[in-house]
Amino acid sequence: MKKLLQNSLGKTGLKIPELILGGGFVGGVMIHSDKATQEQAIHRCLEVGADWIDTAQMYGNGESETNIGEVLAGMPAAHRPRISTKIALGPEDLHDVNGSVRRAIEASLERLKLDKVEVYQLHNRIGSGDSDWLSTYDILKPGGVADAFQYIKEAGLADHIGITALGEPNSVRDVIASERFETAQVYYNLLNPSAGKNVSPNFGTTDFRGILGACYAHGLGVFGIRILAAGVLATNERHGREIPITENSDPDAETARADAVWRVLGKRDEDHAATAIRYALAEQKISTSIFGAASLQHIEVAFSAAFDGPLEAEAVNKIDSLL
Repeated sequence: MKKLLQNSLGKTGLKIPELILGGGFVGGVMIHSDKATQEQAIHRCLEVGADWIDTAQMYGNGESETNIGEVLAGMPAAHRPRISTKIALGPEDLHDVNGSVRRAIEASLERLKLDKVEVYQLHNRIGSGDSDWLSTYDILKPGGVADAFQYIKEAGLADHIGITALGEPNSVRDVIASERFETAQVYYNLLNPSAGKNVSPNFGTTDFRGILGACYAHGLGVFGIRILAAGVLATNERHGREIPITENSDPDAETARADAVWRVLGKRDEDHAATAIRYALAEQKISTSIFGAASLQHIEVAFSAAFDGPLEAEAVNKIDSLL
C-alpha cells in the first residue's frame, strides 16, 4: 500500500506526513458526519501514513475534539494518530493568561481523552485588529501568552507549541523571529501563495510576504492551512461554510480568482481539488498541508493527489503568472 512522504517539522525533531486531515468546520467530516464515518476517516488516514489529525477547541465549539476523542478511545494507544489542537484567547483571558491557557488545554485533553497533545497552538490572529487579535506585546511580554504556553509544555500537556500566522504580517514575523514557538500555521494556496512568493503591489488581497521564509530561517515547522480555500478550490458547489479570512475575499471574489486559475491551466485530467493539493505540496518550506473533507470520497481524492506528487513546474509557473 502506498504511504505518504514524511517531512521534518522544523526543529521539533518530529516527522510529520506531508498531508494531514483537518477536523475543522468547513470540511466538517469530524463534526457533521456520523461516528462510523469518522472512524473510517481516521482509520483510512492511518493506512496511508497520515498519522496526525489537526483540530481546535473552536471547531464545532468542542465537537470536533469530542468526536476525535471518541474514536481515539476505541484504539490501542500505540496505533492512535498524533494530535495538534488550538485555543483562541479572548480579552478576558488576558487577566489570567496562565490560568486561561491551562484550563483551555485541560478541557481540550478531556474532550480528546488524552494526557497530552503533540502540538498546542495559539489560534488568534496577531496584530492590532479586532478584540480577538493579540498584539506582539500580549504574546511576548514577561508573563504573556508565550510564557503561558511554555508552562503547559513544561507541565507535560503538550510536547511542542505554536502559533497561527494570520493577522498583520509584520507582527507575525516578529513573533516568529522571537523563536518562542516551534510551529506556525501558514495560509497558503494557489489563490494566495504570498507567504512564499512575491506578488504584485495590486494583488488585491492579504500579502503574507516573507512568512514562510521567516519560519524557515528560525526553524519553525509549518502547517499549511486553507490549501483548498475553504472549499472554493475543491468544488463549484457552495455549502455556506466558505468563511474568508483574508482581505477582499468574499466567496464571489475567491471564485473569480479560482476561475482565472482554471482558465490559465486549461483542461487537466484531475479534479480541481487535486490540483490545489499538489500545488501546496510543491512548496518545500511547508512541512505538512492540512486538508478539509466532508466525506470519505474527499479523503480518497486528497490522498490520490498526494501520491501523484507535487504539481509539475509548468503548471506552477502558469498559476504564478497571475500573481
